[in-house]
This record gives sequence, structure tokens and C-alpha cells, in this order.
Amino acid sequence: MNKTSSKETSNLDLPQIDNRLWINILIGMVLGVIAGLVLSPHGLAIVGEELAHDLAAWIKLPGILFLGLIQMVIVPLVLCSIILGINQSGDLDFVKALGLRAVFYFICTTIIAVSIGMGLAYLIQPGNFIDQSLIQDFNAQQSDNTTGSSQRTFENLTIPDRISNLIPINVTGAIVEKNLLQIVIAAMIVGLALLSIKKNNAQPLLNLCEAGQSVAMKIIGWAMVIAPYAVFGLLCDITIKLGLDALSSMGAYVITVLLGLLSMIIVYSLIVSVVTQKSPLEFFKSIKAVQLLAFSTSSSAATMPFTMLCAEEKLNVKPKVSRFIVPLGATINMDGTALYQVIATIFLIQIFGDVSGVDLSTADLILLIITILGASIGTPATPGVGIVVLATILTGIGLNPAAVGLILGVDRILDMCRTSINVTGDLAASAVMNKFMK
Repeated sequence: MNKTSSKETSNLDLPQIDNRLWINILIGMVLGVIAGLVLSPHGLAIVGEELAHDLAAWIKLPGILFLGLIQMVIVPLVLCSIILGINQSGDLDFVKALGLRAVFYFICTTIIAVSIGMGLAYLIQPGNFIDQSLIQDFNAQQSDNTTGSSQRTFENLTIPDRISNLIPINVTGAIVEKNLLQIVIAAMIVGLALLSIKKNNAQPLLNLCEAGQSVAMKIIGWAMVIAPYAVFGLLCDITIKLGLDALSSMGAYVITVLLGLLSMIIVYSLIVSVVTQKSPLEFFKSIKAVQLLAFSTSSSAATMPFTMLCAEEKLNVKPKVSRFIVPLGATINMDGTALYQVIATIFLIQIFGDVSGVDLSTADLILLIITILGASIGTPATPGVGIVVLATILTGIGLNPAAVGLILGVDRILDMCRTSINVTGDLAASAVMNKFMK
């Protein structure tokens, strides 16, 4: 089979990714942090706290508009992309082989991420470096901070329940609830059904999907114009609210998580270089704009359209691969999230384990790994949900879920970092699967 570029195999009019986009995003990030530190009550505080928060609401407006445009088209884009991706292969055997290999690959990289996180957490033991004053008053601080989060729950279901809930009985409900995993599975079922019927009968719906995908991509092209301004606003808003105090007070924990995420970058580099024979530097140079965008938005779902564009335009991944792997990866390939959750869990056990009577045995550790693997796969690809899942994991091992209050201050910045890793993992998977399915 001759190697074919994405542009040769796709009828979709893709918006072009500006080669300077990553520079503009990086400038927006730097300026956003600087402006935030100047305005933040925890920084230079050149204005009062109330005025600073009022300004933050206006400054982040481009970011809200940007995310709104992306979220508006994400559901039709996922549905159309997966359906078309499956049918562009024209072969059920191809889809079966791609799906099995992708799921196996995702499970392997997630196990690697969890193992790295657990190893670093026990090696560094960040819980031993925590300021005791933070532990003494975290309950009082948490009473206000968790009011909104307590309304959100992560279903405590058995494994058979979780498997049965994968089938979207009410597709409209899944769309309203933005249950991306159910939407992906519904699209896969429809795509496989279309591939199994006569081409003449399937063509009208395929044409509709092509039109829907083209419209979604055009809107995304408009959103890309304001991406640097969106990044500036989002980073400025976060910095105004947090300052640098939150990071400095949890330094050992933050460093442990960042070291783990950096280790996953090295893992992806090795995988890409060995499987695709592509230089890791070339790979990361091609995807840097998407990484920065994922960091700024904290949402692999919001970044998904750009991830697909990057895979096809920069990495030359075939559309029938990228439009299957990227949406699937955005729902079940959460290496950064899994690594963070295991480090956070062990960190909190190191601090509160004696008080709560929690001491993990080898069997408990194995169960914890399995739990985190399952939880990371089911975690919605939206900002802030990881902390809700973490609270559920803590409850399962006998630790007070209110302990997450201790890490809420730094969770946002770490959420941004792990989202960037999640998206990097999706792009690495696309490149690897494109090579495997050659």
C-alpha cells in the first residue's frame, strides 16, 4: 500500500493551522501570567481584590467565547468524525484491527503512567514535606471551597453496571449531559452499521456527516483566530485568582506530579521514535501548538478538533485513523489524569493515613491501580472533573474525601499540565496506529 497523506484521502475542507500559532499562543500565555500577577491580590495587587476579580471576568471573556464556539460543535464533530472515519476504511476488518490495537495500546500506556506515578510518590514521599499549618486548618478552608463540587458525583457503580451504561439508551440525553464516552460508542455503532449495509443506502447519511463535519471545521477555523487572545484571558484569570502562593505551599507535591508528567513525555518520545522512526524533536515540534492550547483550556475535549487537525496536517496521519483514534483517545486515553490521581491519592494517604487508619497493603495497591485505571477511562474530558473522581477514589480506600481540599489550590494548574499530556498521548497514539495500520 502506498503511503497517502491525509489531504489525498479526505474530502474535508480543513482550516489551515498557522505555523505561527504556537508562538502567538505562547506569547498570550506569558502575557496572561504577567498581567495576572500584576493584578492579583496575591501578586503586585495594583488594584483592590474586588476590582481585580471584576477585571478577571472581562479579561477571560475571549477565552469563554473561544470555549463556547468549540463546545458548540464538539458533539456533531465527534459523531461525524467517527462515522466517517470508520466508513473511510471501507473494511470491517480494518476497523476491528484498529480498535483492538488502540484499546490495547491505551491500556498499556495507562498502566505505565500509573506505575510511574506510584513509583515517584513512594520515592519522593511528598507528604513528608507538607507544611503542618496547612493540615491544621484545611478543614475550615475546605468548607467553602467544596460547596460547588459536592453537588457533582462520580457514580459508584459495579463493573457490570458500568459496562451496561456504555450503551447510550437515550442518545439525546447523552448529548445533553455531554457524556462523551456514550457519544463515541453511539457513533461507532452507527458507523459500523453504515459500513455493513449497501453503499447506496448509507450514502445519504454519510453525505450529511461530511456536511456536518465541514461546518464544524469552519466554525473551528473561526475560533482559531481568537485562540491567542483566549489563552491570554484564561491564564490571566487563573493567575489573578491563585497567584503563586498556592504553588509554593505545595511545592513537593507539585514537583512530584510534574516529574511524573515529564516522564510520560519521555515515554511518548521513546514509543514514537521506535515505532514510527520519527525524531521525538520533530514530533513535538509538530504538535507544540496543540499542547499549548490543551494546557490553556484544561480540556482535551475542547482541544479535540485541533488535535485531529494536527494529526492529519502535521503528522500526516490518515483521516480514517485520526478521526477514530483522537475522539476515542479523548474519552479513554487519560494517562496524565491517571498518573495525577495515583500521586494525589498516595500523597494524601501519607498525610492523613495514620489519622484515618488507612495503610495500603500490596493487595490494596493492586486494587488501587485497577480502580484508577477504570476511573481514568471514565473521566469526562472537561476541566475540574478529575478532582471529583479523586474524591470518589479516596472514599473507596477509606480516606475522608474532604482531604482533596488540601490540593484544591494547585489542582487547576496541574489540571492544565495533565490535559496537555493527555492530548500528547492521543497524538502519539494516532502516529503509532497510523504506522501499525499501514
